[in-house]
Amino acid sequence: MPKRRTLALAAVLMLGLAACAGPEADAPVADATASPAPVTESAWTLDPAASRLGYVSIKAGEVAENNRFDTLRGTVTADGTASLEIDLASVNTGVEIRNERMREIFFAVADNPTATVTATIDPKAFAGLAVGQSITRPLKANVTIKGASSDVETDVLVTRTAEDRVLVVPTAPVIISTDMFGLTDELGELRALAQLPSITPAVPVTFTLVFKRG
Repeated sequence: MPKRRTLALAAVLMLGLAACAGPEADAPVADATASPAPVTESAWTLDPAASRLGYVSIKAGEVAENNRFDTLRGTVTADGTASLEIDLASVNTGVEIRNERMREIFFAVADNPTATVTATIDPKAFAGLAVGQSITRPLKANVTIKGASSDVETDVLVTRTAEDRVLVVPTAPVIISTDMFGLTDELGELRALAQLPSITPAVPVTFTLVFKRG
């Protein structure tokens, strides 16, 4: 039975080598209990496909219409500097002629292609945010449209939906008015072109911003 003895000897030899192997020969094992990296450890970039920014306009005192901007860009740095860019040419009112008037008359996008929102947040306030947890924090931001700037304040609900994703929504709509940015005359021109008795100068703004790590 020389063949069987040879196989048995080989098996014993392999078991002996495995028993003598040091810890460094073992395959690494993932730590299932490891905590995800804190949200403050890196920069975050806006996910435009998952984010939304919209407002409601009211004409003739009673007709409310939903509007939105389709192109957004944004970042939050590790030190808490947050910025959002709104492509004003991407305004979407649901009616093409209104889109054209908003682009050409109201925003004058040829000279003012973007609106910007900037804010500084305290990273320490979010350092302990775990996946699935939410925190409400006050936010003061500076908004610039057509060269005119104004501060707005609101409370935002920040939720860490995954290790590398964060969702930011306001706890209530943010009210923006045309006089904050010197746009009252432009609003009057839009009203006259549309032959409306009025267009309300203040609009509620809502947003859903999703940021991903990196």
